[in-house]
Amino acid sequence: MAEGGRFPVLVGRQRETELLTAALTQVVDGASGVTVLLRGEAGVGKSTLLAWTERVARGRGFTVLRAVGTEAETDLAFGALHQVFRLPLKRSGALSAHQREALESALGVRSGSPSGFAVGAAALVLLEEAARTAPVLLLLDDLHWIDSSSATVFAFLHRRCAELPVVIVGATRPDGPAAEPWSAAEPWSAEAVDVPALPRADADLLLGTCYPELAAPARDRVLAEAAGNPLALVELPRQLATAQQRGTAPLPERLPLGRKLERLFAERLGTVSPEVGRLLLLGALATGPDCGSGAWLRALADENARELLAQVEADGLARLDPAGQLVFRHPLVRTAVVAAASDSERREAHRALSGTLEPDDPRRLVHEASAALLPDEDLAHRLQEAGRDLARRGGEAEGALLLERAATLSPGPGDRVRRLTQAAVMSARGGQLRHTAALVEELRTSTIPQDIAPLFSYAVVYADQSHHVDFESSAALLPTALDTLTAPGADTFGGLVEQAYFKLLLAATYTDDPWAWRALERHREKVSETGRLCLRAWTTPGPEVAAALRTTAEGMTEEQEAGAAWLLLWSASALDCPEGDLWQRFTGLHGYATQGSVAKARAHQDYLIGNWDRAAVCLREAEIADELGYHTNGLMFRQYYAHFLAGRGDEAGLAEIDQDIRPIATRARMRYVLDRLTHLRGLAALAHRRYEDAYAHFCELTPPGRLPGGPPWRHALVLDLVTAAVHTGRHQEARAHLAAGQAARSAEISGRHAFLCAAATALAADDDEAETAFRAAYAVPGAEQWAFDLARLRLAHGAWLRRRHRPGARDALRAAHHVFRRLQATPWAGQCEEELRAAGDTVAPLQDGPAATGPSGLTGQEMRIARLAATGLTNKEIGRRLQLSPRTVGAHLYKIFPKLGITTRAALAHAIDDL
Repeated sequence: MAEGGRFPVLVGRQRETELLTAALTQVVDGASGVTVLLRGEAGVGKSTLLAWTERVARGRGFTVLRAVGTEAETDLAFGALHQVFRLPLKRSGALSAHQREALESALGVRSGSPSGFAVGAAALVLLEEAARTAPVLLLLDDLHWIDSSSATVFAFLHRRCAELPVVIVGATRPDGPAAEPWSAAEPWSAEAVDVPALPRADADLLLGTCYPELAAPARDRVLAEAAGNPLALVELPRQLATAQQRGTAPLPERLPLGRKLERLFAERLGTVSPEVGRLLLLGALATGPDCGSGAWLRALADENARELLAQVEADGLARLDPAGQLVFRHPLVRTAVVAAASDSERREAHRALSGTLEPDDPRRLVHEASAALLPDEDLAHRLQEAGRDLARRGGEAEGALLLERAATLSPGPGDRVRRLTQAAVMSARGGQLRHTAALVEELRTSTIPQDIAPLFSYAVVYADQSHHVDFESSAALLPTALDTLTAPGADTFGGLVEQAYFKLLLAATYTDDPWAWRALERHREKVSETGRLCLRAWTTPGPEVAAALRTTAEGMTEEQEAGAAWLLLWSASALDCPEGDLWQRFTGLHGYATQGSVAKARAHQDYLIGNWDRAAVCLREAEIADELGYHTNGLMFRQYYAHFLAGRGDEAGLAEIDQDIRPIATRARMRYVLDRLTHLRGLAALAHRRYEDAYAHFCELTPPGRLPGGPPWRHALVLDLVTAAVHTGRHQEARAHLAAGQAARSAEISGRHAFLCAAATALAADDDEAETAFRAAYAVPGAEQWAFDLARLRLAHGAWLRRRHRPGARDALRAAHHVFRRLQATPWAGQCEEELRAAGDTVAPLQDGPAATGPSGLTGQEMRIARLAATGLTNKEIGRRLQLSPRTVGAHLYKIFPKLGITTRAALAHAIDDL
């Protein structure tokens, strides 16, 4: 609703306004930044909520930045980013010359090809600069129509501005337009707040306010068919004749509503004159950040243009803003205008618009392509070059769309296939994997020209590896592709050798396929030092590899980082090196392909260094990966989550995740995943002191005294295997395994391997050598960063000291107990408690971890979930507050109900009040 035609006044929406008010208040009070993502069907009132938020924020002194996505601008790289940062960029004094150049190049102010990292970093600097003088509200309306390049930068800002006084509020639909292969809201990790239809009472109030004279039959009919959609409530009565509104004429048999709102507008458009229709169509198709200059009006060539505009405004369809841009009353009007036009009318409008733009304007090329009816090689070539340029600037997704248009306009089948193949690869790099898979399936029915065969093989492997979780094509296609790419004078497709080599390396490490390993060895001298380094990290690790990794990473420029990100992160993962510096450097790179690798590296690091409160992030990342079609990433994130479960001794949770992972990994012959699951089952058995079971699991992977070749993570099993061997009386086997590790120089692989070897040596040492060995393990450089492993060492040391009545036992056990409680590793904490009691110490009851229970038997986590559920929150809303997946919340509630003696959610509040 509009108050005085200026400010939005909401009917209902108490929940949403309270949430938005809380977000603004939190930032004003000095807390960290907040992101709210509103999601709802077309016409449900998301834009009105954004306008209300803007008014409230301005009243509180916020600086407001805003972008609105439009369907016609989805293929214009960084178009939405231009809306937000055009003025801040002009006024900024904080940008370095390099950052200004990067952002201006991305926004088309100057020529250049900035890296995605540089664009994201520059945008962050502008946001930080604005936030120094006032809190900032960033409004992003119609995210589903915001171009992918801008959306990725906004997602980057969302992740990096957590400590700034910034509120980000976005709005999107549940499903993007069906014609689009992606949704711009997908890179966001924020949980969406669903904006539902209005309840009957609020809908009645809105309708009565807007149409106070509407007769009861018409009111009841509109309320029933609008089903609470605010836009339908406002627009449906407009379709009724005056007599129908007053109840003096029968109502029509059927009114369009809900998803049919676009058809509603289309029917309204059917009444406008051809001249008005053409004006609306030109305004709807005009794209770009400068379309407000009014250039599209020149395409009218009509002396009555102003009269036509006045007629459009009188009809309430659109209005001309002061900048000369046609602003539609709702995005559905724009959609309906385009949908209602015939193909010939759309082509004619595009042709007219292209004539108003400069020859070097990229929008002119898009309009020319949309106007073309017959094949045109010159236009196809120009589209191809423009697509490649967009990709170099970080707009891979938009570049892929231009390549597809170029393929459509290609006169010959060979050129069509070549351009579609390039589009498939570009789309994959831009994170549009489902679309890549569809293009690959289409290309499989075509004859592939020999000159494009390596790129086609790469596209097939990309889709198979990442989407289908299938590695057969990797060993079948990539060795031949590498042979072709590395032949003298061969076309390398802009660095495809390195990328194909990495994909083959992934297949080899996941499946241990001997053909893949042989092909990697055969081509190792034909790739960069980074590629050779990654192969060494996974096959022949040693101290020189870790040192070379640090040197290589430190010496890279931003442009080199973009191409080497996957190789560097995978190398660090192989060596169990802390990847913090690496993933922070790559965080701003565009495309889910790189962002997914960064997220996997961070998940791995979180487990190693004890950031176990981030365990649930793995499940959220898995859901995001699956939604985007990156099913292998989804599987790997669940495997990383399994590490946290095993470390905590959660065998039930581990069995559940095993059931999700194992069938897929078995079908794909992913030995890497299957062996890791075996290891984790052994680790969980150690937590519960089932040492025989643990020993059997570890021996499946690396028999005592023998270190099979292969990935370095097998060397890291030394502490687990020696622990199980010592506790089962197999001291000779423990020493044999340590000797094998010394012969293989396991301790030199990385800092973590050095600590694990030293800790295992201490556990297996004789009494007269043990104390010295324990102190040597503590003294390993960086030992304190391996929180879980260090706590296990302290537990073993404390138990050894206690049994020999030596001083220091309690200190070691208390330190271990504190860490295990923080990590929520309950069985391990229980072992510490038993040792402390045996030492005569009083163990403090757990207050916050899952082992802490009250009179009801609920753990601390269960109590928090129960209290939130008692307030009426859904599992999804509870999960958002506690950083848990909805499925995990449901599993906790399944345990909570019998503990409280209830069977329904409705009984929770009463049960908790009685505690």
